Amino acid sequence: MTAPSDMARPRVASGPLRRLMAMPSFLIGALIVTFWILCALFGALVVPYDPFATDVMQSLAPPSDAHWFGTDQLGRDILSRVIVGARDILTVAPLATILSTILGTTLGLAMGYFGGWFDEVLSRLVDALLALPTIVVALLALTALGASTYTMLFVIGFSFAPIIARTVRASVLAERGLDYVAAAELRRERAAYIMFVEILPNVLPAILVEATVRLGYSIFTVATLSFIGFGIQPPSPDWGLSIASNYGMIGGGFWWTVLFDGLAIASLVVGVNLVADSIQAMIND
Repeated sequence: MTAPSDMARPRVASGPLRRLMAMPSFLIGALIVTFWILCALFGALVVPYDPFATDVMQSLAPPSDAHWFGTDQLGRDILSRVIVGARDILTVAPLATILSTILGTTLGLAMGYFGGWFDEVLSRLVDALLALPTIVVALLALTALGASTYTMLFVIGFSFAPIIARTVRASVLAERGLDYVAAAELRRERAAYIMFVEILPNVLPAILVEATVRLGYSIFTVATLSFIGFGIQPPSPDWGLSIASNYGMIGGGFWWTVLFDGLAIASLVVGVNLVADSIQAMIND
């Protein structure tokens, strides 16, 4: 016979999800993000043209029935490139966010739990890193190490880790003096056990919100670095790279060469931020 407490668990677990599903902002954001994820996964199977195929006879053709988003200066179909272009940015940005979340969470747990001089030294180091603009740090690192997708992934991951660490540290400090932590210490549990088994589950909501917010920033950072030539490299149809390759065409009236890539970046960032804001609102209620 199932215990009453076991029967209640599914209802408790599904409560937050039901509350999220009742939020229009979450539904809109989730639909936008899901659309681009599907494009990244299956876009190459449904695009009307080869996104890498050039056709000089169709160079800079405006939007039409044949090319809904027009073509770029090499005659490549922009709709196909926008759809397939989601793949690179939705590979690098989430992986960078996962890396920054793991590093930041580990650092924040240690800072908040151990406290004292350990927390003081690392807090000053984190504050110093946060004083530097992320793009500037990324440019310096990519200049020194060389521009590549993997380098960009690690640079973005390490750049956002201090921000997550500070958020996690604040949450851990609020938990540090509670009875369950004292009980674990009386049982002589190891510090790693207390941090990752006892405290971590109680600060997961804050980590989830921060990770979702960082994902939006990571997407924008990847696009920015690609635009200035330090991110994803040609011949990728990456959105930032496509804008960099075609923005000079705007002066000639060929607005479609950059408009749709820009809208793709904006819509994805807005979708992620809507999801993050909805999660934050649910946690604060």
